[in-house]
Amino acid sequence: MKHIFNILLLLAIPSIYAQNSLQGNVIDKNTSEPLIFANIYIPQLEKGATTDFNGNFTLSNIPNGTFPIVVSIMGYETLSRTVTFPSTEVLNLAMIPSAIEMAEIIISTPFHKLQSENVMMVERKTIANLKSKGAVTLADGITTIAGVESITTGVSIGKPVIRGLSSNRVLVYTQGVRLENQQFGDEHGLGLNDAGIESVEVIKGPASLLYGSDALGGVLYLNPERFAQVNTDKADASYNYFSSTKGFNTDAGYKASGDNLKFLFRGSLAEHADYNTADYRVTNSRFREQDFKAGLGYQKSGFKTELRYNINNSKLGIPGELGEQTTNRTPLLPFQEVTNHVLSSKSTVFLKNSSVDISLGLLYNDRKEFEDHHHDNGDHSDEDHEDENLEAALHMKLKTLNYDVKYNLPTLGKFETIVGVQGMSQSNNNYGEEQLIPDATTNDFGVLATSHIHFENSDFQIGVRFDHRTIDVVSGLNKDFSSFNGALGYKTKFFKKITSRINFASGYRAPNLAELTSDGTHEGTNRYEIGNEHLKNEQNFQADLALEYKSEHIEVFANAFYNKVNNYIFISPNGEFIENTPVYNYLQTDANLYGGEIGLHLHPHPLDWLHLESSFETVTGKQKNDNYLPLIPANSLSNTLRVEFDTKSVRKLYGFVRLNTYFKQNNVSGFETSSDGYNLLGAGFGGTVNLFENNLDIRVSGSNLTDKTYINHLSRLKSDGIYNIGRNINVGLTYTL
Repeated sequence: MKHIFNILLLLAIPSIYAQNSLQGNVIDKNTSEPLIFANIYIPQLEKGATTDFNGNFTLSNIPNGTFPIVVSIMGYETLSRTVTFPSTEVLNLAMIPSAIEMAEIIISTPFHKLQSENVMMVERKTIANLKSKGAVTLADGITTIAGVESITTGVSIGKPVIRGLSSNRVLVYTQGVRLENQQFGDEHGLGLNDAGIESVEVIKGPASLLYGSDALGGVLYLNPERFAQVNTDKADASYNYFSSTKGFNTDAGYKASGDNLKFLFRGSLAEHADYNTADYRVTNSRFREQDFKAGLGYQKSGFKTELRYNINNSKLGIPGELGEQTTNRTPLLPFQEVTNHVLSSKSTVFLKNSSVDISLGLLYNDRKEFEDHHHDNGDHSDEDHEDENLEAALHMKLKTLNYDVKYNLPTLGKFETIVGVQGMSQSNNNYGEEQLIPDATTNDFGVLATSHIHFENSDFQIGVRFDHRTIDVVSGLNKDFSSFNGALGYKTKFFKKITSRINFASGYRAPNLAELTSDGTHEGTNRYEIGNEHLKNEQNFQADLALEYKSEHIEVFANAFYNKVNNYIFISPNGEFIENTPVYNYLQTDANLYGGEIGLHLHPHPLDWLHLESSFETVTGKQKNDNYLPLIPANSLSNTLRVEFDTKSVRKLYGFVRLNTYFKQNNVSGFETSSDGYNLLGAGFGGTVNLFENNLDIRVSGSNLTDKTYINHLSRLKSDGIYNIGRNINVGLTYTL
């Protein structure tokens, strides 16, 4: 028997690790002319190639299995084909001209498909696109995505809000792993820099099936930059200046790939003074951020792996009352100093007709907060704490290990199926004299199964999941939370140009430590918070309907959602004061959120270089008793006129004018005030020129060009009557070798 097993194993090895090649050519469907520099990419293998002057390409070292092949080039519809290896097929690919932007593979959903093939609607934006609009930070940039806003503390601290839900209800993924950085706090920002991030994907609605607890409201998925193509290297450096903050950010990176080994690294630095408004500078909104990213990848014989590391250190002033008017960059007291370490690995083992994906993450969040009364002499000057070892009033260290193992079963007819397990082990420890949340450990475990079912003109996706979370507090409190969740989605096409998607999904969120155990003053929010150890799971059910019409010259979309959240956790004042600080309690009630987004993108023939874009978004959140939920963004309308074309001297030349309208927000909770409406005018231009035989990208943009004084409803400085940022001119340069 042993000999038979050995013989079978030897026979199996060649089929498991067999390497294949793929050859093909890419042409224009209308003219049959070869297309030069078209990109061919296999997402699951992260392997790519570019067509030569005859439109030909070759991809080698492909294991056995079935893989989607994606072909893209500017000015043509993105093409997706599925190929099963081993194969002797020569791919002859005909591309259809189109003025619509190139589609990309969606990574945040399990089957890694083009958005046009996806059952779940996902918004995707490149970081380059966000930068072209003058975003100061990553948190600022994501607010240009329909349905996404940000709770801000000045310009340096921002938290994503997806359709009215935020904090622990929105999960952030970076480098393929779950980000944990004490996100329960309103004034706790992302702790991430956009340098070395290629794109942002947003799942709007419950994604607990894919990601477990805390994905009840949605997911912000950050895709790291890709490695260089095989046997190539690339270096680039960029510089951005911002007039309102007299600030800058700069980064530089290098990457190279051989046949099997590849690596990259990137460093960045940002420094900003207090931001300016038409009337004053906002004291202590200044900040400094340092970031370093590195990656190492290896691929051979049916196996690929990559290891990435990111360290981010930020020193963030916390604005409050208006004071000195300077352009100094050293934060005053109070300020935060936050260091995030993210070490992640992602590996895939390719079997004969299936594969196993293994992702591991080790995260370390070191958060320090320094306050006025902890400084010896109480002096607020810029230089007084520069060289001193101040004692942090609040000092928390959060250590997290998370894992994600998925088995991609062999395709059975029309069925693609994935089963997997996910989990997390986390410890929180305090080292300062103040304590927001106690020392505790949290453990998660989840098991899931999901299938994508293909038909000729429609697709189904179904899935189920079970999760269990335990929280053990040093003081003796022990809590267990469990939940079953599921999802069902359907996509179909009508008349070839209309796509409809309908999705039903449930999600859950276990109460966090702050909600369960708080008993003290939260300086960042100026309130005395009292937790509730009897809180139950938040459990929600959301229905989504998405309609999209797309032709060569016009796109129209309409998305609607209804989200019912049972046991919604919220904080509310009880009318009492402790140490002259208002007391807030954590409470629960059922809630409903509803709304959606509609939009239009017109690029009229024959003026394919002209783009007219318009979108409107709305969300309403109510408690069971008909009172409104807090921190619900105001309705908004965005209108953009954009031009894009190439010239002999400037490639990818673009220009835009944008008007964002934010309407009055009168639907407020009992302890909020209403917010006035306002309009913000922006404009910009840019392009790529050749300098010393290399590309230089130039970007110039302006936001709030009329220097409007306004206060966004989600600004944490609203209660102090402090304006959001005024006129800001951004100049950016990127040079690529």
